[in-house]
Amino acid sequence: MTADFPFIHHVTLLVADFKASERFYAAALAPLDVSIEAHEGNAAELWRSDADTPSFGMYTAPSPEEATRGLHLAFTARSRAEVDAFHEAALENGGTEREAPRVWPEYRAYCAFVNDPDGNNIEAVYKLEQGETA
Repeated sequence: MTADFPFIHHVTLLVADFKASERFYAAALAPLDVSIEAHEGNAAELWRSDADTPSFGMYTAPSPEEATRGLHLAFTARSRAEVDAFHEAALENGGTEREAPRVWPEYRAYCAFVNDPDGNNIEAVYKLEQGETA
């Protein structure tokens, strides 16, 4: 029965520089309890330690021009501290600033946004509990 499965099973990015993207995603997603498993041939799969779906795949693009660009991908955080740690690790490992961590009242969420090495908009989002504010 598919009702128990996540809405999205997996997402795959094609990256221009595998090593740079591997370093970025391994560091940025570690605070969110996401593990990375690199495979031969410049490929990797990432998932949470407690579930193998949804998962995130990363492969070297056939050419730099074919790398995934313009994507907005948001990862769930379980706390504001995880969002903060994601943001810090991302910037220290090849990411560039889009939006520093803050409350977004219109989304009832605490979020941070960074560009990955290929310019994709990568977000960590913590949904605020009922009554929780800035």
